[in-house]
Amino acid sequence: MGPLDYGTDPETVGRIADQLKQVHERGVEIAVTLGGGNIYRGLAASKRGMDRATGDYAGMLGTVLNALAIQDALEKLGVFTRVQSALTIEEVAEPYIRRRAIRHLEKGRVVIFAGGTGNPYFTTDTAAALRACEVGAEAMLMGKNGVDGVYDADPRVSPDATLLERVTHREVIDMGLKIMDVAAVSLCLEEDLPIYVFNGNDEANIGRVVRGERIGTVIATGRHAGPAPTAEPAVTHDDD
Repeated sequence: MGPLDYGTDPETVGRIADQLKQVHERGVEIAVTLGGGNIYRGLAASKRGMDRATGDYAGMLGTVLNALAIQDALEKLGVFTRVQSALTIEEVAEPYIRRRAIRHLEKGRVVIFAGGTGNPYFTTDTAAALRACEVGAEAMLMGKNGVDGVYDADPRVSPDATLLERVTHREVIDMGLKIMDVAAVSLCLEEDLPIYVFNGNDEANIGRVVRGERIGTVIATGRHAGPAPTAEPAVTHDDD
């Protein structure tokens, strides 16, 4: 949203796309999962009386709109992209197919996952964790709106809340920390997938995390104790 009350701010979208382009140029394979809260929040709508499933489907459609906005911004910067949607909208996006998504990544395309999981009652946190595990991602980066990382309490409510630089998946669940859905954290725990939580409003933070700078919070268990991986595979492009 940027400074808007709702909708999509072109300058904000452009800044995100520029960060992704810089990381992409390092040879890092990137998949993006988007929320849709700037357009519609199903859970909030259900509290106002709308059927929860209907509200969630509306929110999933919002993620498709955001995916198209990011795609347009990236391609204006010369970055090849593909949008894959969990909801069938063939006119604007490919259906989500795991092997095709992996092939796009191998060819150096940025894959944008839209439509959440395709099911109500699951948030885009869970969709991000699910897709990350499916495509074999080495890390999940979670850019938050105005929040620097994981705190031991809600910093908007508790002024004494402390930023946690490192925490395990299990601690996030046991402490009831609300940084993301329990389902998403549990899936990442099961697959030993580290999560890097940082302030997504900073124009340089995505690149800083990928370069291994210690900002925000690392949610990691077991062998993942170091910085985010920065593998640089060779990439080629074609039209298939």
